Amino acid sequence: MPPIPELEAIRKAQILDAALRTIAEHGCANVTMDDICRTAGLSKGGLNHYYKSKNDLFMAAFQEFFKQIFQRGEDTMNLYDDPMEKLLSFSWLYNESDPDLHIGYPILFDFMAIAVHEHDYRKIFEDWIENWLALLKKALLLGQKQDRFQGVDPDAAVMTISAIYQGIATRWYLAPDTHSTAWALDSLERSVRGLLASYGETSQVKGGGYHK
Repeated sequence: MPPIPELEAIRKAQILDAALRTIAEHGCANVTMDDICRTAGLSKGGLNHYYKSKNDLFMAAFQEFFKQIFQRGEDTMNLYDDPMEKLLSFSWLYNESDPDLHIGYPILFDFMAIAVHEHDYRKIFEDWIENWLALLKKALLLGQKQDRFQGVDPDAAVMTISAIYQGIATRWYLAPDTHSTAWALDSLERSVRGLLASYGETSQVKGGGYHK
């Protein structure tokens, strides 16, 4: 009997969800295929039908994770009409009551640790960053069409804004006793608004940097 595409898709989603939840709880180094089988409620043979190795499964799980996070970011940004509000719309990244974040951050940090040494994982990370930059750039260009953010280099600005989000998130999640949610939200808004307000007074220097 030939495979049924709809069932195949459901099974893959079931496996990837199980893999992400297991990785988030225990960390990549401590997770086995048997662990994921138990979480997914599948036999080892059933799992191997879709993913032949732990590395294949992990790669697919991380790609699915980034896809889901990116989609949530895009959907949230689309709730706003104002370009600045679009650029600031990722404040949900600092919502400690959001259940997705308690899975998302451990997965992200675990993934980044692997990407330091593994080229294929780094490529996934680079592609994810490029998607974020394209999303932020879309909002920034919309502002420029409205005669806002004048003098801003869109490519340089969105790289900085993306880095601001990631830097604040790292401190907020890993050092919450000294980096509160209020600090994160205030720092985000001050940094992004301040950056865009000052960019018109900057000039490009050799190497792609900027100075006053």
